[in-house]
Amino acid sequence: MFAVLKTGGKQYKVASGDVLRVEKLAADAGEKVQFNEILMVGATVGAPLVEGAAVQAEVIDQIKGEKTIHFVKRRRKHSSKRTKGHRQQLTLVRITDILEKGADKSGVKAAVGAGSVAGVAVAAAAPKKAAPAKKADAAAAAGADDLKQLSGVGPALEKKLHAAGVTSFAQIAAWTEADIAEFDEKLSFKGRIEREGWVDQAKELAK
Repeated sequence: MFAVLKTGGKQYKVASGDVLRVEKLAADAGEKVQFNEILMVGATVGAPLVEGAAVQAEVIDQIKGEKTIHFVKRRRKHSSKRTKGHRQQLTLVRITDILEKGADKSGVKAAVGAGSVAGVAVAAAAPKKAAPAKKADAAAAAGADDLKQLSGVGPALEKKLHAAGVTSFAQIAAWTEADIAEFDEKLSFKGRIEREGWVDQAKELAK
């Protein structure tokens, strides 16, 4: 039997015994985790998820991917260019079981993304009901920091950050180079995070 699961914004077709690399999970080597965002199990297709289905896996190791070069060039009178490299943090897992039903009763720890993007993974794994989700988002935004205090952040960019689960200065202050590169690409900031110095500003504002 095979299943199609979603984690870290990517989809994977898996079968029992498969070993794959996924976006870093908040789990240690040897731990058992459960992926709850299942798009398909065998011939059963979800709408969008297959209710009650899950894929369980054992964490083999926390690893890093191939080095990625990040090049930024500003075409101005006083032009500048910068080249940086980073290695994405990944988790190596072995698929142990595919559950068609009973995922909520398994008692296995949910596979949640690590670091500053954990909130996004938790939100994605939660059952989706349109009206309550909107109320939860509004409640989260109501208790959030005013991210517009960061240089170059207006209402539109603040909304993008909230949608990605970033609601406080403390989260931004804790970003690593890998997190910066990930958010820069995911939200199409085009080097704005480093150019405007958001991390340093966030550290001051979070005090």
